[in-house]
Amino acid sequence: MNGPHDLGGQMGFGSIAPEKNEPYFHAEWEKRALGLTLSSGALGAWNIDESRHARESIPPASYLAASYYEIWTRALEVLLERHGFVTADEITAGHKKTDGATPKRVLKAEMVAGALAKGGPCDRSVTTLPRYGAGDRIRTRNFNPTTHTRLPRYARAKTGIVEAVQGSFVFPDDNAHGKGENPQWVYTVVFDGREIWGECADPTLSVSIDAWESYLEPM
Repeated sequence: MNGPHDLGGQMGFGSIAPEKNEPYFHAEWEKRALGLTLSSGALGAWNIDESRHARESIPPASYLAASYYEIWTRALEVLLERHGFVTADEITAGHKKTDGATPKRVLKAEMVAGALAKGGPCDRSVTTLPRYGAGDRIRTRNFNPTTHTRLPRYARAKTGIVEAVQGSFVFPDDNAHGKGENPQWVYTVVFDGREIWGECADPTLSVSIDAWESYLEPM
């Protein structure tokens, strides 16, 4: 989707200025925001792709004015309400008023280290062979869905070269909307800088992305 999160290559946002020795958190509340997001995800009501789409769906003015963890907490409120764990009135009041949905599981303190170590693997097997191989010339599709997609806007309708076949993984465009995991092959695709940024781009630059097979078309 063409949401406020998809800023690659857009002008007017200034340069990136990394902090030297940047801390993991800039305020104490950010630690709690991360903890709440991870523990709520463990309830088993939504997946990581639905969580991403909830963040992408925040109105642009609110999204761009928010800090990183503000975006997380605003999306978390949406997800908790959507799946019946809280109501809008409870979010406004800041306390429980009714019994919400029953979670599939609860992440307890002694389970956290193991859960974080396990992560959330999304590689899956498929029965088909990869359509493309290293060295193949492809073109990315030109589409602008209102739903979730992992194909960045700057890399649509662009010509590139397949560099590697990375394996088969959950297809996030479907998984974000309850349509199943529907795994596909994923490829690393390399684009010349001028193909992405235009004739004034540095000719020595290149850009690579990991793209699901349905994002690509043969040349």
